[in-house]
Amino acid sequence: MRTMISLRLIVSSLCRSITVIFLHGLGDTGHGWAEAFAGIRAPHVKYICPHAPIMPVSLNMNMAMPSWFDIIGLSPDAEEDDSGIKKAAESIKALIDQEVKNGIPSHRIVLGGFSQGGALSLYTALTTQQKLAGVVSLSCWLPLRSTFPQAANNTANKNINILHCHGEADPLVPVVFGCLTVEKLKNIVGPESITFKTYPRMQHSSCPQEMMDIKHFIEKQLPPIN
Repeated sequence: MRTMISLRLIVSSLCRSITVIFLHGLGDTGHGWAEAFAGIRAPHVKYICPHAPIMPVSLNMNMAMPSWFDIIGLSPDAEEDDSGIKKAAESIKALIDQEVKNGIPSHRIVLGGFSQGGALSLYTALTTQQKLAGVVSLSCWLPLRSTFPQAANNTANKNINILHCHGEADPLVPVVFGCLTVEKLKNIVGPESITFKTYPRMQHSSCPQEMMDIKHFIEKQLPPIN
């Protein structure tokens, strides 16, 4: 079992003032998303697409695969891996700390992810004391949702801007999960902080329009420093 998070980075310029940390979904690696972000990269942005550790996943008959935490089921009332989610969030906070040591202030860092990775990005952003620039959460849900808003009492991101995107034809994480997540998020960070976009016919994947929406969100939150 890998216990260390390995990194895949796209660095578009030596002069970087923004970092985007993006977390892949269950069973995937960071490589595919690194390539996707290459298509929308800007010269002042660095993209970090880490690989999750390998672990058995209950949902998939305990098969070992890249996973940020265990998933027991996908229904709204399914049991959740409380300790695994919190441990994974700490590992992402460590990545953020490393970027700060590298000279990027935390308020110039956007955290995001797809599916399980998007779920972890939301939980991490809403429980960390590191002030972040924004969150991009794709085709995902808010983990341990019953612990909120109390779990966010000490966060530095009570008014963080969140772009939440979902495919209307998603058969794995139905769009209703996205709708419920957005309503919950409105109670945590406020309705004015949430941008919710859905895409007709998009399944559990991404599309060019979604990638452009991500690009515009990042540019709006963090324009280049002159």
